[in-house]
Amino acid sequence: MLDFIPQPWLSYAEYLIWTLFLILCVIAPLLLAVAYTTYLERKVLGLIQMRKGPNVVGPFGLLQPLADGLKLLGKETIIPSGADKPVFLLAPILTFALALASWAVIPVSPTWVLADINVGILYLFAISSMGVYGILMAGWASNSRYAFLGGMRSAAQMVSYEVSMGLIILTVLLMVGSMNLTDIVTAPRPWWGWIVLFPMLVMFFISALAETNRSPFDLPEGESELAGGFNVEYSAMTFGMFFLGEYANMILMSALTVILFLGGWLPPFGIEWTLWNWIPPQLWFAGKTFCVLFTFVWVRGTMPRFRYDQLMRLGWKVFLPLSLFWVVLVAGLLLYTGELPTTATTLPVYGEVAR
Repeated sequence: MLDFIPQPWLSYAEYLIWTLFLILCVIAPLLLAVAYTTYLERKVLGLIQMRKGPNVVGPFGLLQPLADGLKLLGKETIIPSGADKPVFLLAPILTFALALASWAVIPVSPTWVLADINVGILYLFAISSMGVYGILMAGWASNSRYAFLGGMRSAAQMVSYEVSMGLIILTVLLMVGSMNLTDIVTAPRPWWGWIVLFPMLVMFFISALAETNRSPFDLPEGESELAGGFNVEYSAMTFGMFFLGEYANMILMSALTVILFLGGWLPPFGIEWTLWNWIPPQLWFAGKTFCVLFTFVWVRGTMPRFRYDQLMRLGWKVFLPLSLFWVVLVAGLLLYTGELPTTATTLPVYGEVAR
């Protein structure tokens, strides 16, 4: 999107203003999507449990997210007397800011991306790895054993499943030969690639549930044994920022699933009919992301919560060896079929260097 800055080149101040405007164009729809993801979740859970869900505030309850936001803004922020106040207040801000910063490299279409960098995957890994700090800071600064235990649980859970997610993403990178998220969508893949990557899609989705602390892996917030987990001492908008950060990460993981495995903004199954070409790529991307988000909520309404030992066993004894085996399998198939992706630059041989 920064490539659309008009000529002649703007001054530094104008360039900064233009950049801030583009960032606002990304954040504003994202915050609106986060708000109405909460509405979607409550409606879908209501249908699963044979009840109505939000239906009072506004037509069909559509103003319920706005009412919830105003309620949180109007409440008092209570800080425990023994808490570390600066760290206590910084934790939700860090969690929320990192959830928004990840969207800088997400391509919604070939031209709708804020920063189309060549190492977009590494950027997302760096941001997601830092996300655990906000939860750890919240658990430690609250001066509560329940909150601290919830923070430690979350750290162990996120680290465990990030290893498997890295190996799963590596199988995709082997096929496309690029870490640029736009190239991952548009790069050609072997005809058998979708078959081989389907088990990785399932594993990636389950790992995303664990990474975002969503049911059935919402153990850091286990009400039955932790009375609320790492955010048990938070109230008002400090709690709301954790809440918004969780849903922003849900949408992020859904979008990343679409980019890696479901073709991004491209029509499904390679459809090239004239009828489908009228649909903008942004709508294809949004529709696929909505389907993955719906699956997040569907799983919450149907699956019971795992025990903590089951969670760790699944991550370390099942997903880690299986994803490592799949990396070797995909690399072997690419070598055997001669379909390794080519790169733009190649290293010279020793004789050429000598000459």
